[in-house]
Amino acid sequence: MKLGFDIEVGKIWSGGPNLHRKPDLVAVMAAEIKAGEKAVSAAMREAGSGLKNAWRGQISQAGLGLRLANSIRLATYPKSGESLKAAALVWSKAPVIVGAHDAGPLIRSNDRFWLAIPTAAAGKGLKGGRITPGEWERRRGLRLRFVYRRCGPSLLVADGRLNSRGLGVASRSKMGRGKATVPIFLLVPQVKLKKRLDLARDAEGAQSAIPGLIVASWVEGRLST
Repeated sequence: MKLGFDIEVGKIWSGGPNLHRKPDLVAVMAAEIKAGEKAVSAAMREAGSGLKNAWRGQISQAGLGLRLANSIRLATYPKSGESLKAAALVWSKAPVIVGAHDAGPLIRSNDRFWLAIPTAAAGKGLKGGRITPGEWERRRGLRLRFVYRRCGPSLLVADGRLNSRGLGVASRSKMGRGKATVPIFLLVPQVKLKKRLDLARDAEGAQSAIPGLIVASWVEGRLST
């Protein structure tokens, strides 16, 4: 989002018999350009801040968490001072995750075989993320067994039990009491990620608001002088 103007102060006055007026005209136009620089810079800061907050709000309302919402950042240019070519940049420090929820892509396994979707019985990974079959086996000390199903997704199951938190764990009974076949992962060939964000909508709104913000800031600057 960049705006610019092509104003050459040296071409404002073309000469004439009243030479004493030249400094006044140049000074007036120089002040006007300065006011324009302030107005454009203020408008870009306001538009950028509004877009950052709108994107963060979308992510939070979609239930994607405060951490991902706070990955949206804002930078304004120039870093210091004011310019008719001021700009604002809004971006995410987690572009792959945010972009996936914005686009709603079709996800396939890298080896074109299965995607393992953990059930509630699988629990979370060590870092709080999605656990993998290999990590689950290492942590639980159990082997996963493949179960093919003609209707519905196939499964990776474990011969164990559900603990009080609903997690699949090894059975403690030597006699096998309470032992059950627990579905740990669903196996699917592909997953269509639901589109949960519409970042373009807010970006277009911020872009269309910029001219009005510039005018409002320019008028406010004149009234305050």
